[in-house]
Amino acid sequence: MKKLFLTLFLAIMATIGLFAQQISVVSTGGETSLYKSLQEAVDGASDGSVVYLPGGGFGKKDTVTVTKKLTIIGIGHYAKNENVDGATTINGSIHFNAGSDGSALLGCYITGTVCIGADGSSVNNVLVRYCNAARVNVMNSSCEGTMVNQCYLRSNSDFNEANGYFTNNIAHSIILLNNGFIENNIFYNSYVTSYAFNLFGTTITTDGTTTKIYCRGSVITGNVIIGKYNLENVIGCQISNNIYYMRWEDDNIYEPNIAESTYNFFENSKTGISPLSNFHFKGNYVKYENQVGIYAGTGFNDQQLAPVPYIVNKKVDEQTDAQGKLNVKIRVKAGQ
Repeated sequence: MKKLFLTLFLAIMATIGLFAQQISVVSTGGETSLYKSLQEAVDGASDGSVVYLPGGGFGKKDTVTVTKKLTIIGIGHYAKNENVDGATTINGSIHFNAGSDGSALLGCYITGTVCIGADGSSVNNVLVRYCNAARVNVMNSSCEGTMVNQCYLRSNSDFNEANGYFTNNIAHSIILLNNGFIENNIFYNSYVTSYAFNLFGTTITTDGTTTKIYCRGSVITGNVIIGKYNLENVIGCQISNNIYYMRWEDDNIYEPNIAESTYNFFENSKTGISPLSNFHFKGNYVKYENQVGIYAGTGFNDQQLAPVPYIVNKKVDEQTDAQGKLNVKIRVKAGQ
């Protein structure tokens, strides 16, 4: 374990230090290669490699395509430590296509969409965690086991009738997740006033029209659902222990839910789906925080730090000693 940690630390230090803004790829055998662009790093990596992204922007405003099993780890989407020159940003969208089963994306700000199976293939068991993205879209129903956890998702995420796990996220909406798990999320409308609350694909626009999207056979539990608009075509779901104010379809299994009519749950949610908001409960709702919302269940990492070494303390002398050596002390810690 110590050897692995040292290898990872040296890879990150190379990326953020002498080789600033370059991307480190560590193969399963421990070899490290450096690249200047994300697509080059993805293309050059061998199956099973880990791709480390430093702070800064990567990719053009187009698509990065992954066709092998990779773990892509950024320093965080709103990093505030001494390691980086800012958040890790992927400019554009990233597609996990045929061959990328078991891949993971962690600790990045994505200006576009995380797409899974966009080429029509069955891409299974992809993990998206600690990311801030426009959305996560599973592009066809043959994909299985997509896991979206502890993310900020600014627009509608669509599973296209695939199964999966959507847990502990702050999200605008989740639609067409069938036979899956929707647990411990906050569904929050951050759109401009021309849109009303949108959950499971129910879009209420200013002219009053409604688009009805299905969510079937899923477990919906421990969520905070902000909105007064009716959910329709939510069929065969097990619904329990949510904070909500809306009507559910009759063809569901109900357990006791916590029904509330006010939106005033949070310490500060004025900035919407953003790390600048504070989604801890306040006042009379504090007692619910370990039961519903993002801090319940497996919990939520407020720092959004991916599992890479980062500097928590450093001391560098102003000048060298009598032997010409510069005394440097660095204490590092790995993200959760």
